[in-house]
Amino acid sequence: MNPTTPGQHYRTRLNDGRTVWLAGERIADVPGHPAFKGTVDTVSSLLDLQEKPDTRDDLTFVSPGSGKPVNAAFLVPFGKEDILRRHTAFRIWSDATFGMMSRLSEYSRSLLTGWYASRHRLGGDARKGFADKIARYYEQSRDGDWLSTTALHDPQIDRSKGPSEAGDPDAYLRVVKQNREGIWVRGAKMIATAAPYVDEIFVFPFHRRSSADLAYSTMFAVPVGTPGLHVVCRESFASDRHEDYPLSSKYDEMDAVIIFDDAFVPWERVFIHDDPDAIWKLRQDPAAVALSQHQTVVRLISKLKFVTAVANEISTAIGVTHHLHVQEKLGELLVQVETIKALLAVSEELAEPDRETGVWLPAIDPLTTARNLGSRYYPRAIGILRHLAAGGLMQTPATVAELDGPIGTLVQKYYRGADIPASERVRLFKLAWDLIASPLGSRHELYEIFYSGDPVRTYAAQYLGYNKTKLTDPVWKLIGNAANDRVPAAKE
Repeated sequence: MNPTTPGQHYRTRLNDGRTVWLAGERIADVPGHPAFKGTVDTVSSLLDLQEKPDTRDDLTFVSPGSGKPVNAAFLVPFGKEDILRRHTAFRIWSDATFGMMSRLSEYSRSLLTGWYASRHRLGGDARKGFADKIARYYEQSRDGDWLSTTALHDPQIDRSKGPSEAGDPDAYLRVVKQNREGIWVRGAKMIATAAPYVDEIFVFPFHRRSSADLAYSTMFAVPVGTPGLHVVCRESFASDRHEDYPLSSKYDEMDAVIIFDDAFVPWERVFIHDDPDAIWKLRQDPAAVALSQHQTVVRLISKLKFVTAVANEISTAIGVTHHLHVQEKLGELLVQVETIKALLAVSEELAEPDRETGVWLPAIDPLTTARNLGSRYYPRAIGILRHLAAGGLMQTPATVAELDGPIGTLVQKYYRGADIPASERVRLFKLAWDLIASPLGSRHELYEIFYSGDPVRTYAAQYLGYNKTKLTDPVWKLIGNAANDRVPAAKE
């Protein structure tokens, strides 16, 4: 039977011979394996929203290539209304998963859309053909509804040495052979979140390479089913006990290390080759950065709203909302939500067209601020929820099914809440436990701290990249020596 919905078509694409490893076992059937089935079902249901009458127009736009509806993450914004259309599409998927799935492809699709929008200024002089290659790949991804992720970071073998300094040449991903057809690559990249579930992986170095690292300075895209590509998964956090683990049963994206064992990549998919400067320029491209960060902030709002809602319901269920310190903590969670919402709104209101491309981009400073705050807000939000739930997290039966078990009458009597029955209170605390203390919950806290990079570096980068003169000039004017009038201090 031919697939008839986007979700069904997606499921068939996962059976492409991909080499996915979990606990030493090669997974032959990703959609049907217990560790992956719940998440595949979730992704499939999200894709099907693109054809449902009440969400289709918000999630899609008409492709200029195929004339068919395609995902709004591929929309190149040529006005503020297009930025808001992208926001709406991101919000629908984020709210549907409570912000718990961070790599549903909108991020990597937004990167690709940014590269496409900036294709004529990217790639470097030595990389002739970049614009044509990225345009064809973008169009194929858009019209094929390809899901994707990124694998950018080097494995943590010896971070004190760069590629050209490492004693083992395979410690970093590198090109080991090339001919007229393409290149062969060997090495590993991390962390490819959602790799078992997607069609494509973008690969390039996250950190800047030196001129001595040409063999390690390549950008390409590969199908997950590429021969010689191994997806090595971390331990699964999935559960088939939906009532007891409502998040883990649906939203374990899976993180993976991607190992290339002399995998072949045709030139058509090699976008930049032996050019560290071109890759660094691509990494900092305003369109790719702004469009992708826009998506991450929309998702962050959904996630902070979810934590706030759970915290409020926990506090209400156990009758503690009259305490001032509880109100203060719940108020702090609302401040988090409204702060990120305000920063997102400002970034969209201050959107402007890029001077070179004419593509409209949300203002980057508010987005960067929101992302940096998120690395501290989310752990703080989880900490507040943990304090509010307190010992109640351990005052929960092993399974929800015990409500109807041999001592169900007693369980229902002593596990009830202030104004809700035990059936609701137990399920609520099971949800809180899954969000706070399950392996999936712990993974999410770690993810939110580090997914944008080391928070120390990201805060420092915001300082270094910020136009500080507009802040300091009024200070120097106040004391009678504006920046333009100051004489550099003499060196000793």
